[in-house]
Amino acid sequence: MTQDLDQVFAALADPTRRAILAMLLEDDMAVTDVAEPFEMSLAAISKHLGVLTAAGLISQEKRGRVKWCKLEPDALRNASVWMQGFGQFEPVNLDAFERFLEIELPDAGEGAPRSGSE
Repeated sequence: MTQDLDQVFAALADPTRRAILAMLLEDDMAVTDVAEPFEMSLAAISKHLGVLTAAGLISQEKRGRVKWCKLEPDALRNASVWMQGFGQFEPVNLDAFERFLEIELPDAGEGAPRSGSE
């Protein structure tokens, strides 16, 4: 479980990956749609998606010729349960998490922050 938590927290440490998660709170997205708002290559986005997938935060599946990404909230739940052990944290409420991301990443609803704007 420690390695899983390490991967989750490492994945969440990057602002681009947090922006991607915020985008996927709305709905499943094709990889090309995930990449569109960012000023980076599709290969760079694919690496970010690989980190999120390895951490269990998202899943990817091929539908026809298109690869789709889907949010997988169980990894966040496991991290939340671990944090509850310290008695200082509330369980992760995904609706509250979405509101938090909207405040922290106000452009997430329109895509994601452009690199260099942070």
